Amino acid sequence: MTTTARLLIVGPQGSGKGTQGARIAEALSIPTISTGDVFRANISQGTELGQQVKAIVEAGNLVPDELTSALVRDRVAQDDAARGFLLDGYPRNTAQVAHLDAILAENDATLDAVIELSVPREESIERLRLRATEQGRADDTEEAIAHRLAIYERETAPILAVYGERGIVDTIDGVGTLDEISERLAAALAARGIAPAHAR
Repeated sequence: MTTTARLLIVGPQGSGKGTQGARIAEALSIPTISTGDVFRANISQGTELGQQVKAIVEAGNLVPDELTSALVRDRVAQDDAARGFLLDGYPRNTAQVAHLDAILAENDATLDAVIELSVPREESIERLRLRATEQGRADDTEEAIAHRLAIYERETAPILAVYGERGIVDTIDGVGTLDEISERLAAALAARGIAPAHAR
């Protein structure tokens, strides 16, 4: 059994990635690290990196890979991530994959598994359409949703190809009840020797 759980979860909008990621992180007692949360934390704490992010975002620009990676490096170095973490939203491209490799190599570490939540495009669109209706988001048109899914597919495919060559990708069927999907995830991780301490 592995003593660490350094994980990455990927999935299109509407795949349930946030919910399943939170469940995995809680079960394994590891932090979820999302770039959005890391950006907000650094901005609210007024760190030097946070001030750089704030200026870029306020100017309406995208945060460059190097700065995003510097923030992630800082976050994974914190004590609560010593035994592992669940990355959500990073890396987003192959340049960030290389940055993450370098960050982990500093501690002679690598990712233990990449979880791909696979949901048919029609299912994602239907879930997002339902969410938009429930939240009264008139701007979440089917066209806008389809555009976001296309960006996800374009960005994520190369990342999955890289990690697939390393043999660490587990593709999980993301259709079913929350518990059914959680059970599939737990089984895939257990097959890699990653399980909650009480289950080992």
